[in-house]
Amino acid sequence: MNFLLENKIILLFALAYLLIISIVSVCVTAYDKWAAKKRPEERTRESTLLLLSALGGSVAMLLTMLSIRHKTKHMKFMIGIPLIIAAQVAAVAAILFLI
Repeated sequence: MNFLLENKIILLFALAYLLIISIVSVCVTAYDKWAAKKRPEERTRESTLLLLSALGGSVAMLLTMLSIRHKTKHMKFMIGIPLIIAAQVAAVAAILFLI
């Protein structure tokens, strides 16, 4: 943990990245919900949503999906995204343990 505190630039970069990927994930999820009703031909691919989740937007995407009730009946998302979150938490814990 001292490593992160001593290297604040790394911590700030990680937090900025998570903020940006979370905002992108929320926007893409909300757009897909809108497109589902208004422009079905312009929907976002499920693989894109899952990729954004895997790249760090998983918590924001899950909260957005639950709040706007989008993809909540798809087990791929309701099981997959929490599994991605668990994997990300485990990866961060492992990195912090190694430091």
